Amino acid sequence: MRYVRLTLAAALIVLGIVVMPAAEETSADTTSDLQSQIDQSTQQINQLKSEIAQLQSQLNTTTAQKTTLQNAINALNLNIQKIQKSITLTQTQIKQQDLEIGTLQDNITDTSGKIAESESQIADSLRQLDSLDAQPLIVTLLSGGSLSSFFDEATTLESLRTSLEQHITSLSSLKTDLQSNESAAQDKRDQLASLNTNLGQQKQSLSIAKDSQNQLLTQTKNQEATYQAQIAQKQAQEAKFESDLLNYQAQLGLTVAAGSIPAPHPGVLAWPLDNIRITQYFGNTDFATQNPQIYNGKGHTGLDLAASPGTPVKAAMDGVVLGTGNTDLTCPGASFGKWVFIKHPNGLSTLYAHLSSFAVQQGDVVKTGQVIAYSDTTGYATGPHLHFGVYASSGSEIASFASSGCKGKTYTMPVGDVTAYLNPLSYLPAVPAQ
Repeated sequence: MRYVRLTLAAALIVLGIVVMPAAEETSADTTSDLQSQIDQSTQQINQLKSEIAQLQSQLNTTTAQKTTLQNAINALNLNIQKIQKSITLTQTQIKQQDLEIGTLQDNITDTSGKIAESESQIADSLRQLDSLDAQPLIVTLLSGGSLSSFFDEATTLESLRTSLEQHITSLSSLKTDLQSNESAAQDKRDQLASLNTNLGQQKQSLSIAKDSQNQLLTQTKNQEATYQAQIAQKQAQEAKFESDLLNYQAQLGLTVAAGSIPAPHPGVLAWPLDNIRITQYFGNTDFATQNPQIYNGKGHTGLDLAASPGTPVKAAMDGVVLGTGNTDLTCPGASFGKWVFIKHPNGLSTLYAHLSSFAVQQGDVVKTGQVIAYSDTTGYATGPHLHFGVYASSGSEIASFASSGCKGKTYTMPVGDVTAYLNPLSYLPAVPAQ
């Protein structure tokens, strides 16, 4: 019997039992109330997601229409409504995460109490085993005991052993439940931290969207003619910029190193936006062909993606930020506006242009999907969009060259040999269904 007792004691050590103070059990009413609140927030979340999807659909339709001041204003209004709904959605998700963490914490407290109770029962069983096992058979008989009483005692010992094994099994299960609940609670806390980050980004997006709307109304004085004149001026500035860039590229002497470009394969890069709608493709697109004064017959050097002012822009792959800049400081409305250029470890570099503000700076190490900036209409953008370019790193660099459109000023921006401009669709995942 002493062997049995020692074996069971060793099992308890393996389990790593630490006696904890008993905790009060969560009442069924409290748990039910929390679950009811979680169910209500889930319904609200689903409703908000549906409303956001409807606004996104309306926004896609509006931005695809003719470039007019009224359409631009309508698009900005829809975008602001969508961001406001997104903020409400995130706040609701944060509330739900708090409730779910509360439920898990109640489970942890309840399970901890049961563990303490089980440990107490095990300790009591061990004490009884120790007491019954204290005297050998010969001592019991010499003290006047009978074989019958000894066998009764043996039966009691067997019963205690069975009970102890059951308590140990129960304790092991409770500790597993505790670890599972603690792990789930930590996951929820991580998700909560991510939601709080998203909320901050969405508030930043809303501020940018409202500023963009106010700026448009101020500059155009709500006059269509003024708006169209601004677009024409941007097109003229862009034509001069493209001429300056082509002349400079001819003098660069950059070449793409043989074998430095990764083979085209879908999914090498990730989409830089959450919602994808392509507004202009790479190369000699219809728009590029119809506007030779802008592209000089060389085609479009990137991919244009619809992006309302304030949309978070994300890194397409792990990499290092080679630089950020703003060509509007050189010649407003002529080129990339605010841009970010990232070098990746696979021989590719990516450009993100027409931005509102930056979330990174030169030298930063970024991860795939990390927010690096927010979109807008800086530079040559006749409508809100993100210009996304992919370059062969060996044939590109950040350089400076003079502007003919704005005399005495100098552009500083990413440039490359004509063979360094790569089709982004060669490396991105399949285009999502529209």
